[in-house]
Amino acid sequence: MDHIVYCDKKAKELSRLLSDEQTMVIRGAAGRKLPHGRVAINDTVYLLENDSSGIIRAKGIVSSVFNSDKLSLEESEKIIEENMTRLKLTENQKKRWIGKRYLCLIGLKDIHEIEPFSYVREKNMDDWITVESIDDIKK
Repeated sequence: MDHIVYCDKKAKELSRLLSDEQTMVIRGAAGRKLPHGRVAINDTVYLLENDSSGIIRAKGIVSSVFNSDKLSLEESEKIIEENMTRLKLTENQKKRWIGKRYLCLIGLKDIHEIEPFSYVREKNMDDWITVESIDDIKK
């Protein structure tokens, strides 16, 4: 599977991933929504910033996946703190994710810039999109 992953522009997440300062991304929600349970080791992720450009600028490979069971506030905070060396979250990002009932932590490797391209975006507003193949939606 291929995944399109929006990175937090204010937190310079894409830059941190490209420089290897950050090697993991996080998603969370009150319920089990994407990417929970839909990401596997060796899947490809395509990375872009959460601005209006819609231009994919980098890609990497999934190296690890953690899908939580239902969490308490304390449990979500503990999982985030235990993974901060790889997540490198800002204070605002921590506030966003702590307290989510379900967390998905995805380790990434081999992250590198690619020839930028855009894709056909449907009307969903998700920050994680899963497709069979990126070629199916590449412009």
